Amino acid sequence: MKPQHLYINGEFVESQSNDIIDVINPATEEVISKVVDATEEETNNAVESAWRGQKEWEKVPQIERGQIVRKIGDEIAADKETFAKMLSEEQGKPLEEARGEIDTAVSFFHYMSEWNRKIGGDIMPSDDPNEQILIQKKPIGVVAGIIPWNYPVFIFARKVATSLITGCSVVIKPSEETPNTAIAFSKILDNVGLPKGVYNLVTGKGDTVGNRLSSHPKVALISMTGSVPAGTKVMEAAAQNITKVNLELGGKAPIIVSKHADLDLAVKNIKASRIENAGQACISAERVYVQEEVADAFTKKMVAAMEDTKVGYSLNDDNVEMGPLSSAHHLEKVESLVNNAKDNGARIEVGGERMNMDKGYFYAPTVITNVKHEDEIMTTEVFGPVLPITTYKTFAEAIEYANDSIYGLASALYTNNYNEMMQAARDLHYGETFVNRETGEAIQGYHAGMRQSGIGGTDGKHGLNDFLSTHVMYLAYKDNN
Repeated sequence: MKPQHLYINGEFVESQSNDIIDVINPATEEVISKVVDATEEETNNAVESAWRGQKEWEKVPQIERGQIVRKIGDEIAADKETFAKMLSEEQGKPLEEARGEIDTAVSFFHYMSEWNRKIGGDIMPSDDPNEQILIQKKPIGVVAGIIPWNYPVFIFARKVATSLITGCSVVIKPSEETPNTAIAFSKILDNVGLPKGVYNLVTGKGDTVGNRLSSHPKVALISMTGSVPAGTKVMEAAAQNITKVNLELGGKAPIIVSKHADLDLAVKNIKASRIENAGQACISAERVYVQEEVADAFTKKMVAAMEDTKVGYSLNDDNVEMGPLSSAHHLEKVESLVNNAKDNGARIEVGGERMNMDKGYFYAPTVITNVKHEDEIMTTEVFGPVLPITTYKTFAEAIEYANDSIYGLASALYTNNYNEMMQAARDLHYGETFVNRETGEAIQGYHAGMRQSGIGGTDGKHGLNDFLSTHVMYLAYKDNN
């Protein structure tokens, strides 16, 4: 099995690297492909080609750029089932979830293509009567897009579509755990009419390829989605050239369930959030604060819902609700956090262990009670199908607990009390708050975090800003008398 090719300057090229990485199906533990940890020279070549290509791409009219961005979405949609199976195989998520991720990626390309006539600037009045102030929005330049393993298709779309519609070129580094879909999409981008160098893909590890991209002087923006430690390394590398960073990092989403909530709705949505992608989503429900008066009823319903979860490999079983964790290493991390909670007095209501499967990194959907707000299981991102629950007395106390975190990405509230909704709108310090619905952002909204959850944001009109630079021109003139 030969390693897959890189894509540099409009061509698929065989890497000269001898550092080969196995890509493993997390449901079967089989090697399904191989990629390389690209060399420093190959990474530099990708950036140099992107730098040259961007100079041509920014001169292409926005309407034409939009047509190409839309065509990419159309081409992905035309082979949706192939890509969905590829995604399920390399990442482990159920096939229905994989189809949904493909659909969202297509929608994102289509949505961004519609900005083809909308990116503009301003004309501002001057203090001088013989002057106009022109504010232009221009592409920032070369974007390094570093993609995580948990949503490799959607985040590929998020970084590539936004780069292209704003007139930027892009170098993509997919996760070494889930590179296959990105490499397959490269074949589409090879045929849609992009100038050479506008799109490039290099495979490899974060410590090598990711660091080279982040420290390269011709990269103008590093758009990275991943963990807090990985984001810290990106910032350190970017600091060498004062390169702009756009980072979406970890989360520990608090879910407040009020005594005024529809408990059945809360349970349904929290379960969906917690088992989606086996809990490996930065905005999914990571900790629940339920008001004392309804805690027993809520917990009983939540345990029953989580217990009634069909776990398996959806390429073998269409009825699967949840797949495996991403890797053996990640399975061990989740297992360790739950075991530590048990050792500290937590009660496992359901799950709490690896599942008895022949192969694969499966962990049982888990509900944990008898925990305190300050416990590790309530403060550390688990990134697995594990739901710790604790209680609160007053709504002000719930808000205080929710805000007491190093993270600030997503949060959620279940209540039918208008006053509680408005208090949460004022007092919750999170980039996103979902009220009476499952956590999950809209592509026309804005996805951003506070504190250690990241810098900058994505999606919607506000998500374009990080990919644009602002150029002010002061146009002085004389009266023609």
